[in-house]
Amino acid sequence: MKQSIVTLDMEGVLTPEIWIAVAERTGIAELRRTTRDEPDYDKLMNFRLGILDRHGITLSKIQEVIGGLSPLPGAVEFLDALRQQVPIIILSDTFAQFAQPLLHGLGWPALFCHQLLVTGDRITGYQLRMPDQKRHAVQALQSLNYQVIAAGDSFNDTTMLAQADHGILFHAPENVVRGFPQFPAVNEYPALLQLIRSKL
Repeated sequence: MKQSIVTLDMEGVLTPEIWIAVAERTGIAELRRTTRDEPDYDKLMNFRLGILDRHGITLSKIQEVIGGLSPLPGAVEFLDALRQQVPIIILSDTFAQFAQPLLHGLGWPALFCHQLLVTGDRITGYQLRMPDQKRHAVQALQSLNYQVIAAGDSFNDTTMLAQADHGILFHAPENVVRGFPQFPAVNEYPALLQLIRSKL
């Protein structure tokens, strides 16, 4: 029997959406757009970077907002219960410069993510670790003879879910659930924990 490993998205699954928090703090409504709304990540990020530049929003300002965020209610207990049974890797399209305070709150799980390009305190661009990194990570784990169980909430998670041996939508909005009926969809951590355990 194969050993199992679980890959989870971070924002919307374990933590609040960073960009929505920034939108709320700055009052810039356009920053509320996420991968739940825009499947094209490059288009979305360039849109965001343009807004940050126009409004003079710095990296330290965003980090200050992130520092005030906590994991979603029940997320830490869910992770603690799950990692007693199976290794977990967080696969996220966030950035290393954003993630540290959130990882601290989650008990420092392993995270694979991207990197921002920063000059001074200004975000000038971003560097993908690799295109479609979530799917490639799952594929690599499968090549190491793991069964992969994956959970996410957005369009940018669906290639990861499709590649995994078992893909699950968690906290996903109706448009994503409708578009991907092949994946079971749950909204509460106990249900997600039970579903993952049933696949081990």
